[in-house]
Amino acid sequence: MPGKKKGVRKTADEYVIGGFSYLIVGVFALLCFVPILLVVIYSFTPYDLYLKNHFDFFPSRLTLDAYRMVTNYRYIWTGYGNTLYITFFGSILSLIVLVLTGYPLSKKDLKGRNVYMTLWIITMFFSGGMIPNYFLIRTLGLLNNPWSLILPGLVSCYNLILMKNYIQGLPGSLEEAALIDGANDLVVLVRIVLPLSAPILATLGLFTAVGYWNSYFNAIMYMTKRANWPLQLVLRELLFESAVNEMTAMDERVSTPFLLKMASIVVATVPIMCIYPFLQKYFMTGLALGGVKE
Repeated sequence: MPGKKKGVRKTADEYVIGGFSYLIVGVFALLCFVPILLVVIYSFTPYDLYLKNHFDFFPSRLTLDAYRMVTNYRYIWTGYGNTLYITFFGSILSLIVLVLTGYPLSKKDLKGRNVYMTLWIITMFFSGGMIPNYFLIRTLGLLNNPWSLILPGLVSCYNLILMKNYIQGLPGSLEEAALIDGANDLVVLVRIVLPLSAPILATLGLFTAVGYWNSYFNAIMYMTKRANWPLQLVLRELLFESAVNEMTAMDERVSTPFLLKMASIVVATVPIMCIYPFLQKYFMTGLALGGVKE
């Protein structure tokens, strides 16, 4: 029939290449999934079964003893509170600064635009160093302050480039029409640019939140009081067994340090894993569009 498109048949080579590609991707996905699955299984394994068989993937009984001991450890909850505070305010402020910086840099008529971008790009390759950063934080009086973990990583040049490129790729006719109708740059940013930038905002918000959630090295330098430690620093202490010894001192028969470590890892990673599925639909779209340069 005229106008009817015929389906394109795949050749045998294309089927072989496609099948091989799916096989490779499946193997890598399995290699990534199995360690996570083992961590969860070990965290629910009773201590006596673990002693009998360290590699039992299907334990006959499950227990919450390890989770009970982890949740009774008070620094887990102070760590949660500190990390939630740092992640929430750090992510919000980072997105605000990225938008306010990326929007003007996306304008080709901005004077000194190339100079500003060059200065930003230099920060991707060079930094003041660990010791000058410590002296800076100490001079500002931010030691043992959660803002010492928020401000140094507030803006990433990589995220800024993604934001700038995404805004630069939006239809310029929409902004021109709004300006003709009497809107100023702030109105254009709030009512036109931001609603259209939801994919890149979700993507960069996820990047930033994961970065703040997993960050622990700055806390080692700037936080000397355990009550101010973020969750990842508490988890680091648990993995090195110094805190696990405190948790098992009451009753060593309840669990083993290894099982407590597994339960601690699950407790620390569940929140960020729960957030990711809600932002996944924006993730690839925002990353792909933000990475395109005109």
